[in-house]
Amino acid sequence: MSNTNRSGRGKNRRNSAASQGQGNASASRQPGQSSRQSTRQQGKEVRPQGASLSAVRPKGRARESASIEGLPVSKNEETVIDIIGMNHDGEGVGRANGYTLFVQGALPGETVRVRVMKTKKQYGYAKLLEIVKASPDRVSAPCPIYDQCGGCQIQHMSYTGQLAWKRQLVIDNLQRIGKLNVMVEDAETLASNTQDDKEGAEQRVQDDASVGDANQTTELATSEVQMIGSNRIRLRLEGVMNEEDTEQGIRVLPTMGMDEPWRYRNKAQVPIGAAEGGLVGGFYAKGSHRIIDMESCLIQHEHNDEMVAKVKEIGSHFGISAYNEETGRGLLRHVVVKKAFRTGEMMLVLVTNGRDIPYKDEWIGSIREAIPHVASICQNVNKKQTNVIFGDETRVLWGRDVIYDYIGDVQFAISARSFYQVNPVQTEVLYGKTVEYAGLSGKETVIDAYCGIGTISLFLAQHADQVYGVEIVPEAIEDARSNALLNDMKNVKFEVGASEDVIPRWKEQGIEADVIVVDPPRKGCDPRLLETILEMKPERVVYVSCNPSTLARDLRVLEDGGYRTVEVTPVDMFPHTVHVESVAMLVRNDT
Repeated sequence: MSNTNRSGRGKNRRNSAASQGQGNASASRQPGQSSRQSTRQQGKEVRPQGASLSAVRPKGRARESASIEGLPVSKNEETVIDIIGMNHDGEGVGRANGYTLFVQGALPGETVRVRVMKTKKQYGYAKLLEIVKASPDRVSAPCPIYDQCGGCQIQHMSYTGQLAWKRQLVIDNLQRIGKLNVMVEDAETLASNTQDDKEGAEQRVQDDASVGDANQTTELATSEVQMIGSNRIRLRLEGVMNEEDTEQGIRVLPTMGMDEPWRYRNKAQVPIGAAEGGLVGGFYAKGSHRIIDMESCLIQHEHNDEMVAKVKEIGSHFGISAYNEETGRGLLRHVVVKKAFRTGEMMLVLVTNGRDIPYKDEWIGSIREAIPHVASICQNVNKKQTNVIFGDETRVLWGRDVIYDYIGDVQFAISARSFYQVNPVQTEVLYGKTVEYAGLSGKETVIDAYCGIGTISLFLAQHADQVYGVEIVPEAIEDARSNALLNDMKNVKFEVGASEDVIPRWKEQGIEADVIVVDPPRKGCDPRLLETILEMKPERVVYVSCNPSTLARDLRVLEDGGYRTVEVTPVDMFPHTVHVESVAMLVRNDT
């Protein structure tokens, strides 16, 4: 996403007013149907910035000439091509007599008939007309508005296929951009080896427990499960396991996916419009600001759908006007719903073009009666003519100003504008892998750069001696400190500032980090932070990434500076979209 800042996990991870656009809708398209041009956020077309697989779409689109001489295809020509890969936007990549064509809706391994829609000197775009030979990974779409909504890009691909493609996307970027040596090993073999490592670590932990205390049970408690992986990492770093791996290259593990990759989003941000008969709310149609009314989004929690539907019903009943972007008039702009998966609590935020809400008490009463899970009803006032969702003023209409949820054993307070990961199930997986790669024994000092509201810092603090978190956004640090108090964690300290400025100051104060964790936005780490890491010389670096291309670029810098990338694990935080998270473990060469 282009709208990023330093505190976000890829898309506005801070307490920001901006929307998170990825994964805002669901479904999979039928074979032969056209698909969306791009992901849309707040009515603007936003193209994800991941890396490509078999081909790279050149950056920037030069003005198309009336005709280009010598091309093997021409506009409106129909041709049959083989799809040899898929780029970072989820478009199939094929070639017609050596000329690259991007085809929405086509999957690798398919033979398709297409119509050329646009040509440029080096590449062009084609519309899928017919699937001559389908991929075994092609599936039908359950979502009725998949072709119209921009939230998902690859629901026409089986989930197994999605996970395999995302792993390959990471591998391709490490090799192509980072020029890194990746171990040649298939995903099935890697999965088996990883399971063997895990079982071996479990047995060693049990043996240690039985030797240390005859009365101690060998059954691992939930809180100890993460430490199994850390034990595996420590043993591996000590040369006990897979000693030959370092010569073979970086191990890229299979993508960690979900058992149930639907209904995973805990937050909905829905623009509101008007139609004959009342209010509509959903997502913008392709290439316009026309709102497609939506009753159900298959990647949203069901309770989010219920809340949005109820607000539309109540607003229509009372004749509430919808905001009009062109005139700047109308009241209701957006409906924002947050759902705490663990506690079940819900928050509703009505984003309005003005403070006065007609029939406010009736709204509150009807919502409370219809949605018993609601614990907070808020109003955010945004009078600006902008695509940014939130304004500066937020007030509580009923209930608390926060709802509470957990990631693992750590509790978080979630306010109307605070950032919170939208897939809590996979967030726990992602953070668990981060703790594992940190290889903590309880004695280490850890620095968490780009700490945001302290989510990763608090996870690390459960297993480290001391954790220091730094973040440039003051509001995020306020939330981080509040969350530390909420969990009674005294071994974590947060400071406002740029990591590249604060961390050297900490070093001057005598703070030496055993492990540095970085979790930057999509643009990757600031070059000065990478220099700071190389100067600090921690034993290990854990890099949490939401963009494979900038991950590869930054790993190259760290490797050139004396580190070795040992292992990378992709994590599927946003099923059915092209986005992929990764966690990388690096060790200093002289460790």
